Amino acid sequence: MRDQQAVSGDATHAFLALGPETLLDAVESVAGHSDGRVLALNSFENRVYQVGLEDRDPIIVKFYRPLRWSDEAIREEHDVTLRLAQAELAVAAPLRDRDGETLHRFGPFRFALYRRLGGRAPELERPGTLPRLGRLLARVHNVAEQCPFRHRPRLDAMAMGRVAVDFVAASGQVPASLEAAYQSTCRDVLARIEAALARARGYREQPLHGDCHLGNILWREDEPWLLDFDDACTGPAVQDLWMLLSGGRDDMTRQLDALLGGYTQFRDFDARQLNLIEPLRSLRIMRHAAWIGQRWSDPAFPRAFPDFAEPRFWEQHVLALREQLALMDEPPLPWP
Repeated sequence: MRDQQAVSGDATHAFLALGPETLLDAVESVAGHSDGRVLALNSFENRVYQVGLEDRDPIIVKFYRPLRWSDEAIREEHDVTLRLAQAELAVAAPLRDRDGETLHRFGPFRFALYRRLGGRAPELERPGTLPRLGRLLARVHNVAEQCPFRHRPRLDAMAMGRVAVDFVAASGQVPASLEAAYQSTCRDVLARIEAALARARGYREQPLHGDCHLGNILWREDEPWLLDFDDACTGPAVQDLWMLLSGGRDDMTRQLDALLGGYTQFRDFDARQLNLIEPLRSLRIMRHAAWIGQRWSDPAFPRAFPDFAEPRFWEQHVLALREQLALMDEPPLPWP
């Protein structure tokens, strides 16, 4: 019997080399005959395509990157989105086959199928957009908390931050001239995160979307839809809110007031979690650099992030983290 490492390596190689013929065969094994039309969609972590079907609307297929999630973790993601859809909430849920299955296999690949959803990006400055998003997220949290995760990760800012920093430090990707600045800045960032977590102590954790940025929100039929629960996790509710805030402090205060104005129509919000907004943003910045480094052997990543191998990427990365230090020294955004 071949060892698990060899099998995993084969699956990763196949994933990186996934071609049109194989993906069409995989889709046809579940959804019936394709008309051969394939459109690659924007996704780095997984491989996502729109595939045309004969005499039916096109569908979306997502091939999962090997080794990232267990089958159990993927099924938890599917289960919570199906529960949300059954509650008539606007989320993209996987399609079931005739046996009720949502996670499919074809050779070394795991994949799921979704209905194609048309729409546009949300306009956050348009009156009413943020309150509507707040109402949707509150209702999502109300349903999701009834489905506690056992196999999805917990959003632990300190542990995840340390893992990201340790990986980058050991990878040799930071230029020698910036290693000391990177290490000292990250130590200070982690210390600020730890202090913020202490100030926020006592908040309730719950199942979350986990990656609620504008690219995962679709505006259709005059309402927001949540897409791609691939990063679903357990953590503070504010994780699904802070990525919708941008600009200066006054701008974010106004946006937060509108967002929570909608959210609190359906669910209470613990204001202690406002201490976590900038720490979570800092964590995302650190994890983004580590993520690119971890995926650098995937040909899609050097093409998408060519600056990563240049000193200027790390200069800007350290600068962004230093700016976060200043922001974490400020009081949390005011609300109400």
